[in-house]
Amino acid sequence: MTARAYQQMIFVNLPVNDLDASKKFFTDLGYSINAQFSDDKAASVVISDNIMAMLLTKPFYATFTKKEIADATATSEVLVALSAESREKVDELVDRALSLGGTPSGPTQDHGFMYGRSFDDLDGHTWEIVWMDPASIQG
Repeated sequence: MTARAYQQMIFVNLPVNDLDASKKFFTDLGYSINAQFSDDKAASVVISDNIMAMLLTKPFYATFTKKEIADATATSEVLVALSAESREKVDELVDRALSLGGTPSGPTQDHGFMYGRSFDDLDGHTWEIVWMDPASIQG
């Protein structure tokens, strides 16, 4: 397989009840807001160079779909999984999210070569933070 110069990006669009509270939650987790793609209806949370979470007020989110907007506190609409560089970083991020008002979402998963925990953000969206032993995923 040849190397590709183009790096595909992902923009996860999530409806939120309180944009300011959600922005504070994610910046307190250590992420930044890209002001160029943020306004009073949306905030672009920079998770990495290629991963953005677009937090959209519900009325603005509704302009992109004809479907009913899920209440993520009552139904599951998406599970966002992010990798972490170590087991300790998994715990650090999830513990910080819980201290900021997030809620636990499911039990800790410890399979030796893979470790993960999850939390629901202020709007009920589930975030899974996972570490995998690099030796277990090579070849």
